[in-house]
Amino acid sequence: MTKYREILRLDSLGLNKTQIAEACGCSRTTVIQTLLLAKENRLQYPLPDSMSDKQLADLLFPTAAGKPAFKMPDYEYVHRELQKNGVTLNLLWLEYCDACRSVGEIPYQSTQFNKYYNDFLVKKNATMHLNHKPGEIMQVDWAGDTAAVTDTDTGEAIPAYVFVATLPFSGYSYVEAFFSMNQECWTAAHVNAYRYFGSVARIIQCDNLKTGVDRHGRSEVTLNQTYRELAEHYGTAIIPARVRMPKDKAMVEGTVGVISTFILAAIRNEQFLSLLELNTAIHERLETFNHKPFQKRDGSRASAFEEEKPFLLPLPPRSFELATWKVATVGPNYHISVENMNYSTPYEYIKQKVDARITRGTVEIFFDGNRICSHPRLYGRANQYSTVEDHMPPSHQQYVQWNGERFAKWASKIGHNTETVVRAILAGFKVEQQGYKACMGLLKLADKYSAERLENACKRALSYTPRPSLKNVQTILSSGQDKIPDDSAAQPSSSSQYGFTRGADYYGGREK
Repeated sequence: MTKYREILRLDSLGLNKTQIAEACGCSRTTVIQTLLLAKENRLQYPLPDSMSDKQLADLLFPTAAGKPAFKMPDYEYVHRELQKNGVTLNLLWLEYCDACRSVGEIPYQSTQFNKYYNDFLVKKNATMHLNHKPGEIMQVDWAGDTAAVTDTDTGEAIPAYVFVATLPFSGYSYVEAFFSMNQECWTAAHVNAYRYFGSVARIIQCDNLKTGVDRHGRSEVTLNQTYRELAEHYGTAIIPARVRMPKDKAMVEGTVGVISTFILAAIRNEQFLSLLELNTAIHERLETFNHKPFQKRDGSRASAFEEEKPFLLPLPPRSFELATWKVATVGPNYHISVENMNYSTPYEYIKQKVDARITRGTVEIFFDGNRICSHPRLYGRANQYSTVEDHMPPSHQQYVQWNGERFAKWASKIGHNTETVVRAILAGFKVEQQGYKACMGLLKLADKYSAERLENACKRALSYTPRPSLKNVQTILSSGQDKIPDDSAAQPSSSSQYGFTRGADYYGGREK
């Protein structure tokens, strides 16, 4: 599906139509048509939060759904297969048609199949000199060579991966080492690079690594969700390089090679006991690198950057905060479990799959791209609950205001002994709320047996143990022991020091 919302967002950033088409994986004609239709419908970015991507597409192109969608062939595969003996373009077209029909897709006719292959050959063999505009692009990549940090306990060398960001117009660069190339390090590297430059380029050009791009198909580019959020936060666009096309970001590829020689090779014989020491040494060499005079023109990367800086975008008021996403299913208790903590959602979403966006301070919950609630993030012991009263079904909300004192006050209306038993039950649980169900069950016995009998049963239970349970009281009531006067009550036998002693009458037998 064409990313019409992204087209409008990138247009609001001032990107031209060709750049928008590359970023969204669509044709320039589609971009032009989308912007014209948006103008006719008086649509501007940002769009209303209530408008989904499907509603936007239906509004712009109400009849687009009825057009047939043809399956684009994999011309990289076609080109490789044609190198084999006996393989012809017509044979590959027939195989392509069979593959499309087997999965219910519409194939191109042979004339279109051959035309698109010829277009592919033209593009594959084309080369172009890239003239970079100031402030337009920041190219990023991981260096092929690694540095090392010495483990102070074992003496083992721990590899450190080197991130490089370059502004192609000036050649001004940023370098930092990390122990990993995961999403957290990739995001932190970008945030630190922006802080170092003090400004933001309009476009990020990266490789097709998983922390940046989920899928780079012929017709669509799917960005990593966290990476896309970073671009939206800084008001920039991400245009990945074509697959197996390092010339698309030749400047950073060249910078990586220079940095490997100028920085990494220069510190190869030094020993670093922490990542901070390593990055301090890298930063010192980086400053020398950026201020080193050019060989074939006047100035340096730093002086060229001063000319480029006015064309860069300003930094946002705050730095981007890394967020992780997880898919969770809302349980029958209208909570989801995230990082061993439980967060409530509106009860209407029970059994639905939702997306949880987790940052250091908050947990936001989304359904079909719309945020339905958020919670402060919980820390500490596992299995804590964050519950919003409005998320509960109406039948559950009536119990929210219950607490131990309310149960004790209710019990005091029945009698002193009943109140004592309630407090004993609540004191027997590590978490007071765990005893609410037992207290409710105890007080409901007054409806079944009468308040007087419940008070007498609690008094008798307290004569046996200072902490009677609900089952103790139920046993006294069901056996009728609460009706026996205290002075004629059966005394416990010497063979039983604990609990209740039931005689032969209780079991229907006769004493011998």
